[in-house]
Amino acid sequence: MTKWTSRNIPSQHGRSAVVTGAGGLGFETALALARAGASVVIAGRNPQKGADAVAAIKKAVPGAQARFGKVDLADRASVAEFATQLAQEQDSLDLLINNAGVMRTPERRETSDGFELQMGTNYLGHFALTAHLLPLLKRGQKPRVVTLGSVAARWGAINFDDLQAERGYKPMQVYSQSKLACIMFAFELNRRSEAAGWGVQSLAAHPGISRTDLIPNGPGWSSVPGFARRYLWFLYQPAWQGALPTLFAATDPAARGGAYYGPDRLGGTRGYPTEEKPPSQALDTAVATCLWETSLELTNVDIHVGRPRALIAPT
Repeated sequence: MTKWTSRNIPSQHGRSAVVTGAGGLGFETALALARAGASVVIAGRNPQKGADAVAAIKKAVPGAQARFGKVDLADRASVAEFATQLAQEQDSLDLLINNAGVMRTPERRETSDGFELQMGTNYLGHFALTAHLLPLLKRGQKPRVVTLGSVAARWGAINFDDLQAERGYKPMQVYSQSKLACIMFAFELNRRSEAAGWGVQSLAAHPGISRTDLIPNGPGWSSVPGFARRYLWFLYQPAWQGALPTLFAATDPAARGGAYYGPDRLGGTRGYPTEEKPPSQALDTAVATCLWETSLELTNVDIHVGRPRALIAPT
């Protein structure tokens, strides 16, 4: 593909989408989908930020169908409540964009359910959200789930012996693990959908290196990554461009379930959407199966129907 942009998005009129994250990549993704005619729910934990994002979209796209839905991916109860509310508002869902995330928190922090914050938010929160929304997705029109990975996933490994980094916390190592888990989840979901006949395509994408709020909201401006983000800004592509691989995966007829999309230049750090080879460790189906089963237990969901299972506390 050559310089695919949001102008290439097919009409999304009559289609509905949920995009997690109200700023940066999430905002740009929601804006592009709304501009193409989709009805978009921006899902996030900050109502004011969500309201601002919705207002900005409606100002940029008169008549846009956009609304905010409150969900905290670091809280299993909040995820379940969001899905229940959405099911009361609509009968189906066509696109789910698992985009929101946290990056490199300097010290180990936990979600309300006792998970390490990065793994709990970036991966387990989206795993649970997808499970709860699967019944709506199954009734969608050619439904797709796009889960965001990261360039950092190339150095990731799934550490089942210390999945929540309780015995040793290294911010970048844990972030890389969470993003590798996201990619593995996307591929495993697609395999299971094909085997069970769910009709849901699952794809993975990543934004390269983009100007978002991940660094200031994570390690902070005074960190080495924060310094680079502030003073070497030219190394980071704009958020609208970082959102393009996600948008391609979500909307283009040529995008394939089980594939991985990212920028096409400078080792996948910037450019326009292209299909790329995933990290080799993301293709380990044995690890993916184990991760899937572990995630079912930790999130207390049944991904076949999206309902709670018997309560199992995180370990």
